Amino acid sequence: MRILGIDTATTTASVALIDDHQPVAEKFYNRNSEVSENLAIAPKGNPAEIILPLIRAVLDQAKLCLSELDGIAVSIGPGSFTGLRIALATVKGLAYELGIPVVGISTLHAHASRVCDTGELICAMLDARKREVYAALFRRVNGNLMRLSDDGVMSMTNAIEMIQSARQNDGCTVIGDGAQAYDKVLLQSLGARLRIAAETECSTVARRVAELAQTRLGAPAEDDLATLVPLYLRSSEAQSKSALSVLTC
Repeated sequence: MRILGIDTATTTASVALIDDHQPVAEKFYNRNSEVSENLAIAPKGNPAEIILPLIRAVLDQAKLCLSELDGIAVSIGPGSFTGLRIALATVKGLAYELGIPVVGISTLHAHASRVCDTGELICAMLDARKREVYAALFRRVNGNLMRLSDDGVMSMTNAIEMIQSARQNDGCTVIGDGAQAYDKVLLQSLGARLRIAAETECSTVARRVAELAQTRLGAPAEDDLATLVPLYLRSSEAQSKSALSVLTC
């Protein structure tokens, strides 16, 4: 089963292809970096300018056509409002055209699955701006990733308290751009047994998105294209301003 995984939830977008759980090709692009892996993408390009060149680069590397895909997996959030919306719209367009199934995967779940070979607590954490983070807790049990909390948006104080309450006198690995943004606060609050996972030591989020979707594609657990929507967790800034303007009129 050939599955294309797509993630544009953060400043680092990625696309990956797996075939029966085996990685075939993967590409990434960081919108805040000059590094583009020789892709035809303008520096600091927006998600709409990034996603299609990434898909094309992965398919070219794998020497495959879109029509040879068996399914598409996409991270549905939480994360960037624009990135999630554009990725899902692109995926829906491709899926309708190709007549193939789609599975939406939690972005935090995909990040947590990038941490392997540990029985310690895993916290997936993304920078939500406004001094908040998106976060969820996981733990590997007999090699399987188990979810311990729902995805949530919270202050760093609450995120630290959540981690502290879930620790079982063991270490904790925090992964995601939220961990990078608040690394000093995390290390100062949670001590030496906390590990901040480096992005360079892990596979792309898109690859994990595709792998997590493997068991759901072709089964009742695959998603309905008509009802699949991004997981935002909070209103966008534009929606908040609109609501405020109505209340103050």
